[in-house]
Amino acid sequence: MDSQKNWCTKTWRGGHNWRSSIGEATEEALQRIISTLANKNDEIQNFIDTLNHTLKGVQANSSNILSELDEEFDSLYSILDEVKEGMINSIKQEQTRKSQELQSQISQCNNALENSEELLEFATRSLDIKEPEEFSKAARQIKDRVTMASAFRLSLKPKVSDNMTHLMVDFSQERQMLQTLKFLPVPKAPEIDPVECLVADNSVTVAWRMPEEDNKIDHFILEHRKTNFDGLPRVKDERCWEIIDNIKGTEYTLSGLKFDSKYMNFRVRACNKAVAGEYSDPVTLETKALNFNLDNSSSHLNLKVEDTCVEWDPTGGKGQESKIKGKENKGRSGTPSPKRTSVGSRPPAVRGSRDRFTGESYTVLGDTAIESGQHYWEVKAQKDCKSYSVGVAYKTLGKFDQLGKTNTSWCIHVNNWLQNTFAAKHNNKVKALDVTVPEKIGVFCDFDGGQLSFYDANSKQLLYSFKTKFTQPLLPGFMVWCGGLSLSTGMQVPSAVRTLQKSENGMTGSASSLNNVVTQ
Repeated sequence: MDSQKNWCTKTWRGGHNWRSSIGEATEEALQRIISTLANKNDEIQNFIDTLNHTLKGVQANSSNILSELDEEFDSLYSILDEVKEGMINSIKQEQTRKSQELQSQISQCNNALENSEELLEFATRSLDIKEPEEFSKAARQIKDRVTMASAFRLSLKPKVSDNMTHLMVDFSQERQMLQTLKFLPVPKAPEIDPVECLVADNSVTVAWRMPEEDNKIDHFILEHRKTNFDGLPRVKDERCWEIIDNIKGTEYTLSGLKFDSKYMNFRVRACNKAVAGEYSDPVTLETKALNFNLDNSSSHLNLKVEDTCVEWDPTGGKGQESKIKGKENKGRSGTPSPKRTSVGSRPPAVRGSRDRFTGESYTVLGDTAIESGQHYWEVKAQKDCKSYSVGVAYKTLGKFDQLGKTNTSWCIHVNNWLQNTFAAKHNNKVKALDVTVPEKIGVFCDFDGGQLSFYDANSKQLLYSFKTKFTQPLLPGFMVWCGGLSLSTGMQVPSAVRTLQKSENGMTGSASSLNNVVTQ
């Protein structure tokens, strides 16, 4: 009975294990199906959002077009009313002028007629005079009056005619024009050519073409926005489109950009004098670059840290007694300080997985690790900065360690206190650099290729280059004393730097050269 029970138990366990393995495989397949369905649902929902957004746009744009149509016709009616009023005034003025002329002539004729009738009556009466002498006198008077009579000097031709045909109108041509009123042909949507678009040096050149020639196009409108989503632009959780208007050509370059997103969306529309056409199909271009801020949780208490700025703060450690002495700090003396400050009066910041820098390691690290790829950023020092370092370090850099004084950090160091020095540092070895300290330093890090190079950010002149093999994730590192630094991130590797990388391997400025110089 016991053996039978043991056999049943083993059989059940074996079946259970078999079913468990089947269940795990089924669960994994089901998870993949769920993930696929979730992604498809997300795509469909995004498409629904796009359709709803488009529907609202149709409604809003239709209302706007109807309003504009009313305004155009009201303007046309207003012009017609003005023209009609002007023509009516011209007719009335002509009528008044001719009426006054004719009234004047009628008045003159009436006066002449009245005088003539009086003279005729006088002449008729004179015929009855019997006395020769009186008759002769009357005859002379009649003759004199006839000679001076206005009736004989009066023009019996009207000064104006009743013809008003010169003010007649013929609007047949205009009527035809009005009858042919129709919607202005809308320019077709341009086509952005991704092959002709260029993303380089934190600039984006967008090129497009018209599907067919249109000589009525006056200008183009380019719109762009940043996004972290590949593919079609999303409606929700997206930034607003930024507009560049009145572009005369079929190409435009946006320069001086900060690439703080993975992609950028672009669309363009053509415009004639009165109407804008439809948008082109949007194009998504990759604009990925290294973005990081300074990590306040890793900074020395004597450093005032903001996102992309760090400043020396001599009061940062006041008010708390420093007890950092002895062997732990022995052999790690850094840049001499004119006023030694104790560690931290500021409230402790949120710390990461490592201790805050302390002692004379006036250091702050970036908050984003570099584990692969090629990256570039720039650093600018304040003019009165006494001492600073720019470089990279492993996360294992100790809290008392200074950049370049360990085998886990690489940097170039600028010292403007007591004496001016400019040097590359690694593993506590120094290589003096016989070049002018640039206004802004560019840092190029090729993690996979094991290369760290420093450039004059303006001229792209190579300052120094380390060649090594990075075995751990890197963090950008900065040291500052009596002054401040500001950094620029979200930058692509400049084209000039990429070109210089091809010939840099033959240059002497490498990490191995530091092994032959005197340690500091």
